[in-house]
Amino acid sequence: MKYKDYYAIMGVDRGASGEVIKKAYRKLARKYHPDVSKETNAEERFKEVAEAYETLKDPEKRAAYDQLGRHAAGQEFRPPPDWGQAFGGGSASFEDIDLADLFAGLTGRAHRSGRGGNMPTSGRDFEAVIQITLEQAFHGTEIELDLSAPEVDASGQVRRVPHHLKVRVPQGVTDGQKLRVPGKGGKGANGGRDGDLYLDIQVAAHPFFRVDGQDLYLDLPLTPWEAVLGTSVEMPTPAGKIALKIPPGTRAGAQFRLAGRGLKRTDGKAGNLYAIVQIAVPTVIAESERALFKQLAEISTFNPRGHLETGAGQ
Repeated sequence: MKYKDYYAIMGVDRGASGEVIKKAYRKLARKYHPDVSKETNAEERFKEVAEAYETLKDPEKRAAYDQLGRHAAGQEFRPPPDWGQAFGGGSASFEDIDLADLFAGLTGRAHRSGRGGNMPTSGRDFEAVIQITLEQAFHGTEIELDLSAPEVDASGQVRRVPHHLKVRVPQGVTDGQKLRVPGKGGKGANGGRDGDLYLDIQVAAHPFFRVDGQDLYLDLPLTPWEAVLGTSVEMPTPAGKIALKIPPGTRAGAQFRLAGRGLKRTDGKAGNLYAIVQIAVPTVIAESERALFKQLAEISTFNPRGHLETGAGQ
């Protein structure tokens, strides 16, 4: 079989901690996810990263991988003579097998219990990165996944098995959150429990909402006269449009808090939506409008820079 340098693929040292490996995986998964990446060969790189992480995140699999020694990437090699006894139960065949499939068969080493192939073996855990919209995060959604993962069949052979899954994503999930979906991983053997599915959530950037945990932020443009005179404006929220009352004399940067209109938490409570005022100045105006602005400039006594003139020249 051909050697794959999982540490090089992940961009970490061989002595990297589990937390460092996990952070590297999250970064690379975001970079190369085929649904969002513009990188060349993104899908192939994403699969490489997922394969490397699947082995290095598991202490036993990582130990077995380290025992293979170091080889050049792509070099043909065979595991040491005693490797199969230590990690493969003595029955491993290394002919026509991929390195990923080899490590897929190491989950729940049966030989350690002395009960051989009759020992209940848990199914493999699956992990997938999914990207959803802010609206889907707000309301909750159902997604469909097509996964292909190596599994050990009844005869002990490793085969890649397709899995089509429908998964409910609850409302209020946040970017970077990991969801565990029990029993949606690989099938268990000999009465063992099915594995779990772990979803790494990515919430896509929104055109005007910014997300901070369960709170949402929106820049709200006002005209100068709306800010001075006060008004009622229509503004969007993830649940639909609402009317927001603007009091007279509202300044740029003023922040309006709309309680409970952010993302809902798992305990049922919701974050807030904050509207931050921006004063928008017209860049194209008619002559009649220009005349009115000139008239205002002539009669107004307002000086926004008065505080800068105090003590000038000292």
